Amino acid sequence: MKKSTLASLALLATIATPAMAADDSLSFNLSVVSDYRYRGISQTRLKPALQGGVDYVSPVGIYAGAWGSTISWIKDNDVKGPVEVDIYGGYRGEIQRDLGYDVGLIQYAYVGNKLADTGGGGVYKNANTTELYGALTYGPVTAKLSYALTDLFGNYNFASGQSTKGSLYAELNGSFDITSGFTLAPHVGYQKVAHIGNASYTDYSVTVSKDLGSGLSVGLALVGTDADKSFYVPGAAANSSKFLGKTALVLSVKATF
Repeated sequence: MKKSTLASLALLATIATPAMAADDSLSFNLSVVSDYRYRGISQTRLKPALQGGVDYVSPVGIYAGAWGSTISWIKDNDVKGPVEVDIYGGYRGEIQRDLGYDVGLIQYAYVGNKLADTGGGGVYKNANTTELYGALTYGPVTAKLSYALTDLFGNYNFASGQSTKGSLYAELNGSFDITSGFTLAPHVGYQKVAHIGNASYTDYSVTVSKDLGSGLSVGLALVGTDADKSFYVPGAAANSSKFLGKTALVLSVKATF
C-alpha cells in the first residue's frame, strides 16, 4: 500500500547487504501505474502513482521487504499522509512437491498521517494497520488469508463503539504462463470489514503482463468490485463523489534490478 520510502528502502538494503550469504537474494523494483488499486479500491482517486520496493530472501526461506507508493486517499480527508510504506517479513517453505506455504506479518504505515484527527476524531482512527497472513500455493494457484490485528485502515464503528480489528481478507490468485513471455493472472478476493456492514465487498481482476527482458515488464489489468458506492468515495473534503471501486483498466510499467 512509500518517502521516506526511499530512505526506508536504503536503510533496509544497508542492513541486509553485509549479512548476505552466497545464495541470498536482494532485489529492487520501481514501477509506475495508471491507478493504484489495493484490494480493488483506488488509493489515488483513480490517478497514477509512483511505487518502489526492496526484497531480501534467504536460502532457508526467510524473507523481508519494504514497498511504498504515493497515495491520495488520506490527503482527500484534508489531513497529511501523502505516502504509504509497507514493511513485511515472513517464512516460505514447502510441504511437499508443488505444495508450498507462506506465513508472515505486514505493517501498512501512512507516513505522518493524522487521519484520527478528522471530524474531531469521530470519523477515523489512525490509518496505520498491521496484518497477519498465511497462504498455500499449489502449482500456479495461491489461496491467502489476512487477519487485521488493528483497526483496518482507520475504519471504526463510532456509533456502536466497535473496532474493525479482526477484519479478514480472503483471496485466490493464479499465475499462468501463456507464451512468449506473457503471463495471465486472475484474482478474486473478499474483504470482510468487522462491525461495518456496508464496508465489506468482493473484488476481482484479470491481469496480462509481458516480460520485456532486462528486468522490465508491462501489465494491463481489468479491475472491479461490488463495493458500496456511497462508502468508497473520496468524500466531502475532496469535493469528489467518484466511486473508488469502479471497473477499469489499469496499466503498469515495472523495472526490477
